[in-house]
Amino acid sequence: MVSVVRSSGLVNMQKEYTVGDLAPYINWPYFFHAWGFPARYASIAQVHDCLSCRQQWVGSFSVEEQPRAKEAVRLYESSLDMLRSLSIQKVRINGRFRLFRCHSNDDNIVLELNNGKPYILPMLRQQTSNAEGYCLCLADFVSEEKDFRDEIGVFCTSVDYSDSTGQDSSLLTQTLCDRLAEAGAERLHEEVRKRYWGYAPEESLQVNELLEGKYVGIRPAVGYPCLPDLSLNFLLDELLDFSEAGIRLTEHGMMIPHASVSGLMLQSSSAQYFSVGRISEEQLEDYARRRQLPVDIMRKYLC
Repeated sequence: MVSVVRSSGLVNMQKEYTVGDLAPYINWPYFFHAWGFPARYASIAQVHDCLSCRQQWVGSFSVEEQPRAKEAVRLYESSLDMLRSLSIQKVRINGRFRLFRCHSNDDNIVLELNNGKPYILPMLRQQTSNAEGYCLCLADFVSEEKDFRDEIGVFCTSVDYSDSTGQDSSLLTQTLCDRLAEAGAERLHEEVRKRYWGYAPEESLQVNELLEGKYVGIRPAVGYPCLPDLSLNFLLDELLDFSEAGIRLTEHGMMIPHASVSGLMLQSSSAQYFSVGRISEEQLEDYARRRQLPVDIMRKYLC
């Protein structure tokens, strides 16, 4: 299911995915990492599902590592069974996306709403320069020129599923649902770039290339090192209405259900991920002023 509304040339979109739609977009290295496996064990997801191929895969590890490899096989097989179960239960993954015209003003991204009023998204800047000698801020990747009419996307995805079959199964289900929410964000971003926003219509990447971020632009999620302030969810909720995707926020800005993702989409070819790092008292005070919140409240979100 997809619902797309265009207003003044911009996009307001809601999508619904099935487990089958998103299973190919699951980032298995992150899934296995959540279970304490090094990334190399996630390669089981690329192995043919016959017994012989999986035995050969286990045999490719050292004798000392083979017991762990066998655990990885069992975990992967259980995961596939759970995905089939979720598919049979017709679990749905909801996604929402809005596109806004915008420009940057210092460390702020200024959205241009249909009512003509500016909407400020304050960003944080690195306080220690990176290897290239720059202190980066996400606002750097948005044009300062109002007449240029740059654009930015805001999004959220969510999986609503409750499992009561036991603690171990619940943990597996939760981990998979987390991955499905991320997979929903990956596929939503792909469709947005190629069709709905359309700034990369000729893009032709394999899923593994998508998961490696080889597309143009970035998709920083709230909670990422370059977007560490969870309270930004309150601003994104105002822009997107998270409830339409089945999401509600706690008083601390956490999303419920847990298997939810929110963030920004930037189209600049120069955009890159980075870590804001330690936030100085001076920047905390400046950020609190731009967020129009007391410093003590802002400190709870950032420190």
